[in-house]
Amino acid sequence: MDDLIYKKIIKDLKQRIFNGEFPTNRLPDERSLTSHYEVSRSSIKRALTVLANDGIVFKKRGSGTFVNPLYLKKKSSFNYEGSNLGVTDSLKADGKEQGIKVLDFSVVPATKEMRNDLFLNDDDFVYQIRRLRLLDGAPVMIETGYIPIKIVPELSTQIISKSIFNYLEEQKGQRVTKSFLSISTEPSTKEDQELLKLQPNEPVGIMSGIFFLDDGTPFEISNMRLHYKYMNYNTFVSTN
Repeated sequence: MDDLIYKKIIKDLKQRIFNGEFPTNRLPDERSLTSHYEVSRSSIKRALTVLANDGIVFKKRGSGTFVNPLYLKKKSSFNYEGSNLGVTDSLKADGKEQGIKVLDFSVVPATKEMRNDLFLNDDDFVYQIRRLRLLDGAPVMIETGYIPIKIVPELSTQIISKSIFNYLEEQKGQRVTKSFLSISTEPSTKEDQELLKLQPNEPVGIMSGIFFLDDGTPFEISNMRLHYKYMNYNTFVSTN
């Protein structure tokens, strides 16, 4: 219960920050926040600590907690603040309508590399899922994913036309909470140019890696090719 409370506070404070509710960039003190959210002081402290660790706010001794102005200037295209790492919940849409166009949905034998990465047997098969992500009808991302059939044997075109991770959480009680991703850029291919509406001289962003269930089970090998305009990520480095 406490985990849900502090996460809700984090989500609401982020929204208030983005909405410009703190024009001086200074957050209310902990006592005021405790009263506003009607929670314990410890929940407020925990939420502020997470925001500080993420580089969204910083604490100045003796003065209070302030919004990091650089975070506001360089907003990330992805904000992982939901209960899973799905693109649907994390892609920053700014009020735009998200859409998914299924490009391919088939069953293929797992390659040796897939078997190693997904802990599969020699005779296991995987779903091959290729989708185009859209914002207000404009192409944003080409996704290619490989998911073991034995984990979700009931997958269908209808299910993959929406969020697979949300389906997994809502229908099977499993969450995708961990990932190992490599992020890079490379020259766009003809398919990138066609699907993402890129010019031949424009690059494409690459996010590739493995997503894991909350019990540590490898769930999906994924390759995401993004329109370069959405290759905007922030990180916060601290020696503490």
